[in-house]
Amino acid sequence: MIKIGTALFEAAEQLEKEKGIGKDVLIDSLCDALCAAYKKHIRDKEAENIEAILDEETGEIGVFRTKVVVDNVEDENTQISLADAQEIDEDVELEDEVKIEVTPEDFGRIAAQSAKQVITQRIREAERKLILDEFLSKKGTLITGIIQRKDERGNVIVNIGKTDAVMPYKEQLPREFYKPGNRIRVFVLNVKETQRTPQVIVSQAHSEIVRELFELEVPEIEDGIVEIKSIAREAGFRTKLAVWSNDPSVDSVGACIGPRGSRIQTIVGELKNEKIDIVRYSEDPVEYIVNALSPARILSVDILSDTEEAKEAFVIVPDDQLSLAIGREGQNVRLAHRLCGWKIDIKSESQAREMEDKREQEILAQMTDEPQTEQEEEIEDAIDEIKEEIEEEMSQTDSDLDDEDIKEAYAISEEADDETQEEEVQY
Repeated sequence: MIKIGTALFEAAEQLEKEKGIGKDVLIDSLCDALCAAYKKHIRDKEAENIEAILDEETGEIGVFRTKVVVDNVEDENTQISLADAQEIDEDVELEDEVKIEVTPEDFGRIAAQSAKQVITQRIREAERKLILDEFLSKKGTLITGIIQRKDERGNVIVNIGKTDAVMPYKEQLPREFYKPGNRIRVFVLNVKETQRTPQVIVSQAHSEIVRELFELEVPEIEDGIVEIKSIAREAGFRTKLAVWSNDPSVDSVGACIGPRGSRIQTIVGELKNEKIDIVRYSEDPVEYIVNALSPARILSVDILSDTEEAKEAFVIVPDDQLSLAIGREGQNVRLAHRLCGWKIDIKSESQAREMEDKREQEILAQMTDEPQTEQEEEIEDAIDEIKEEIEEEMSQTDSDLDDEDIKEAYAISEEADDETQEEEVQY
């Protein structure tokens, strides 16, 4: 047996306090290290009847080999004679198993070197597993951390207790300055298992951070009375939140705002003064779209398509509300589309009227330019034939008149003109 004293147990207790790694991990690591060292010593890495036993009372540890009691020993590594076994234990019988100590005399230095490597590796594995299990359970929740630094890639390193988390550039709030030493609340986005310490990815731009904040600040949401149906967010600028009350006596919007806006102000402050629109959810798409486009005033909503493949709506607003409905760079209508899942086409009242007039003109022009039917074409052909026959008869009649007829007709015409002039003079 090897005397190790109480130092090992003291180190195990300290390790458990600091990193939460149990004492058993350290002891098992030491036993496994001794077994591995002994197998290497006897040059038999496949030996299966080797184990190390630690006596916590005496502080001694040794390597033991399990052997089966037999009459005739064929393999000294796995078998022992009854006589030899009874020297160890008088009550032993055939086919029993006995543990024989095989700890080499000069085994201390070899065991120590092997134990150091194995224990270090096992502690790292145990620590990695603890971190992985802890943050896997925290995935999708808010935690508080302290900003450590910003690396060359623009990622913010945040200490979250047992490890450092990474907040990628795309998960950061725009125009936010992350000063080392400041405490921030972040959303655990993902946990990746690596060969070393698990990598925890956190975010301040994810839309679910808004849900978590409302659940913390609004008791009605945590109790299930008020339900968050949908969230649309452009981090650092604006968020739209659709809420629904399962209790008719509870106002969903009022519960989220809180007395004198206390609840919503706390959340806005946590989100660095990000604007938040709280709207009522409705199963009626027209009403839902109207609410989603708030604060703009809506005149009418026409549902153009309502299928699983396409949901489209045409919205008309007053002329002075168009810019408000669309929002800066289309932000309001874009968030409304993401909130309710409908493609929204917004026009002002005058634009809609112009579109209607243009559509009517196109319809009239289309009716004018429509191709004729076969019956209409036959009628036009018949009329053209009649016209041609009349013209031919007229041309033939003119050619049959002789000069005398022409003179006579001319004379009659002149007499008629003279009579007309005389009547005018008499009058």
